[in-house]
Amino acid sequence: MDAAVSLDDIKSARETVADVARRTYVFETRYLSRTTGGTIALKAENLQRTGSFKLRGALNKLAGLDADTDGVVTASAGNHGQSLAYAARARGLAATIFMPERAALSKIAAAKESGAEIILEGESLDACVIDARAYAEAEGLAFVHPFDDPAVIAGQGTIGLELLEEIPDLAKILIPVGGGGLASGIAMAIKESRGDVEIVGGPPDLAFDAAGNLAPLALDD
Repeated sequence: MDAAVSLDDIKSARETVADVARRTYVFETRYLSRTTGGTIALKAENLQRTGSFKLRGALNKLAGLDADTDGVVTASAGNHGQSLAYAARARGLAATIFMPERAALSKIAAAKESGAEIILEGESLDACVIDARAYAEAEGLAFVHPFDDPAVIAGQGTIGLELLEEIPDLAKILIPVGGGGLASGIAMAIKESRGDVEIVGGPPDLAFDAAGNLAPLALDD
């Protein structure tokens, strides 16, 4: 990724995705609050359309494509592909999704339901990215990276803007890190608005897209 993502990009993305993406609920989890002695709140992106925050980035990316774009291509293990398929249908574009051969059947079915063509090829997301990029170039279609794209990152960053509005005394955010698009977007939105908020990112044990190259994210200055 060559271009940086700014706070203005994220603010613009919020307006861009607002007609389709939901503003999801924030609610306190009393058990964790009692256990930790603080106030712990969760942002319910599982209630987003398609069940994932990925829709935000997909919508923002598609909004910036040339008007004569015939279709989009991506690689995904599940949530990004499902979200891009939904976003493409909403924007009137065809979508082709390269997925690993062991992708979850529910994610494949959801992407197909939104009208996407699914190509099961490769054993890893990295292999699918290579194949999808080559396919897009050969067919003259737009390639949408699942996380390493400024427009996708800006779309995910809209969550950070919502959190600042929903939790005025926000002190710390814990963000799951897979490829890093979500963490990057939220970190930019928060740090450029409220530099005192601590941001901690943690990669799941079985999702090493970012963990292989980065220490756990801790942006506290």
